[in-house]
Amino acid sequence: MRVMVAGLGNMGRSHALAWAKQPGAELVGLVNRSRVALPPELAKIPFSHDFHETLERLRPDIVVIATYSDSHAEYAIAALRAGAHVFVEKPLATTVEDARRVVQTARETGRKLVVGYILRHHPSWQRLIAEARALGGPYVFRLNLNQQSSGPTWAVHKALMQTTPPIVDCGVHYVDVMCQITDAAPVEVRGMGLRLSDEIAPDMYNYGHFQVLFDDGSLGWYEAGWGPMMSDTAFFVKDVVSPNGAVSIRMPADARSDDIDTHTQTSKLRLHRVGQPDQDLSMDGEPGHQDLCDAEAAFMARAIREDTDLTRHMQDAVASLAVCLAADESVRSGQPVRLD
Repeated sequence: MRVMVAGLGNMGRSHALAWAKQPGAELVGLVNRSRVALPPELAKIPFSHDFHETLERLRPDIVVIATYSDSHAEYAIAALRAGAHVFVEKPLATTVEDARRVVQTARETGRKLVVGYILRHHPSWQRLIAEARALGGPYVFRLNLNQQSSGPTWAVHKALMQTTPPIVDCGVHYVDVMCQITDAAPVEVRGMGLRLSDEIAPDMYNYGHFQVLFDDGSLGWYEAGWGPMMSDTAFFVKDVVSPNGAVSIRMPADARSDDIDTHTQTSKLRLHRVGQPDQDLSMDGEPGHQDLCDAEAAFMARAIREDTDLTRHMQDAVASLAVCLAADESVRSGQPVRLD
C-alpha cells in the first residue's frame, strides 16, 4: 500500500512514522505548506507543498490528512474520488454538512474512511467505558482538558484557533466517549466561552465549556482552554457518575497539562460503587502517543485488508462533531441549540 501524508505538525509526523513501520505500507510522499524539521525516518521521503498536485501525480492507495481543520473535508473528498482510502484527523470537517459530504463520498466510492479518534485505540479508555457501562445509567459526565500552553505549543494552539475553538478541536474525543457509554442520542447543547488573549482573533475564544443533554436523561459537561494563562489545577477531570457509583481517571500529582502523553494516559482508574470500598486499577504499561498512532495505522490497514464495515465509525464521527459545533453555535448566539 502506497501512503501519502498531508500535514506535518505533531499529529502528522506521528502518523507518518506509524505508516513508515506498518507492514506492507510504503511512504511515497509528504505534503506540508512549509518545510519542517523531520526525524531521520522521514527525511528521505519525497516532499511537496501542493496537496492536489501530489495526489494526482502519486495516485496513492492511502492518504493521511493531518492538516488544519478547514482543509479536512476538501482534501478527504479529493483523495476518495482519486481512489484512495482516507485517514483524516479529527475533527472530520468544520461543518456538519461537509462532514456528511465526506461520509457520502466514502460510501459512493467504496473507499475506507477512518477518523482519528485516538482514544478508541487506548486500552485504559476502553476499560473506563466498559466499567461505566457496567454501572448503568443515566450518567453525569464531567470531562475537561485545559492546557497551560506556552512557546511552541501556544503557537500551535493559536494556529488551530484560526479556524477551530478548543471545545471543538478536543471536544469531539470526549463527546465520542460519552456517546459510547450511554448509547443515547444527544438532544440539546448549551455552551459558553470567553476570549482570554489579545493574540487571537476578536471573534475567537480560547476558553469554553458546554453541557449536552441526552434523550435518556444523561447530562454531559466538557471544558477546554488553551494558553499561558490557563491553570494547571484540575486540568484533566474525567468522571462518569451513575446512580450506582462512579468511575474516574486519577492523574499523578506531577502531571503537566501541555504534555501530549498526559492527554491520553490515565495512571489509574478509580471504581466507586455505592456501599462498597473504592477500587483503584493501575494502568501501568499504557501506550504512549506514538504507540496509539501506530495502533490507528494498524486499524486502518486491517479495515482495508478485511473490508471492515465502517458505517458506525463514520456515523459516530459526524455525531460527535455535530454536538461540538452546536456548542460553538451556542457560545456565539447565547442560546441553547436543539439537535435533530
